[in-house]
Amino acid sequence: MGVGVLVAFIMLLAYSKDNTPSIIMHDCRRMMDIVGPLSMLPTLLAALGSVFTAAGVGDVLSGLVANVIPEGNIVIGMIVYCVGMALFTMIMGNAFAAITVMTVGIGAPFVLAYGADPVIVGSLALTCGYCGTLCTPMAANFNMVPVAVLEMKDNNGVIKNQILIAVIMLVIQTVMMIILS
Repeated sequence: MGVGVLVAFIMLLAYSKDNTPSIIMHDCRRMMDIVGPLSMLPTLLAALGSVFTAAGVGDVLSGLVANVIPEGNIVIGMIVYCVGMALFTMIMGNAFAAITVMTVGIGAPFVLAYGADPVIVGSLALTCGYCGTLCTPMAANFNMVPVAVLEMKDNNGVIKNQILIAVIMLVIQTVMMIILS
């Protein structure tokens, strides 16, 4: 992340002569004042996902799903994994928190165990989780901060504008996972 910040800083300096280091730092400080402690939320939620995994939530989830998915049916496993990623992300507020639990509980035993490509499955599962991020107020850094910054009257205005795209993208990514892996 530090390298990304450094590259962005250099790009901003190169983009315009008006961008001086003091202006960039002032704008960074202003944005952090607006975002506040929510800037730490993704990291904390990813850690929470690890705690859930260590607590065995993934194993419990696996036991529940084993009663629904017919053994060896990788397509249904992928559909449940993708939709589950979106739903669990909506609950947790962050796809990084959800992917550890969902991969242990559904991805590994019902998708990867039957030979699916882990690179394709992992990346598409994470993007399915991002579809859930677009649909929940729990993802405050994505859906609540813009409401405050843009001074919107409707607290759920950002979510209402994103939900259709999220559903369409979830379907597309699920189909892509089935076809590509």
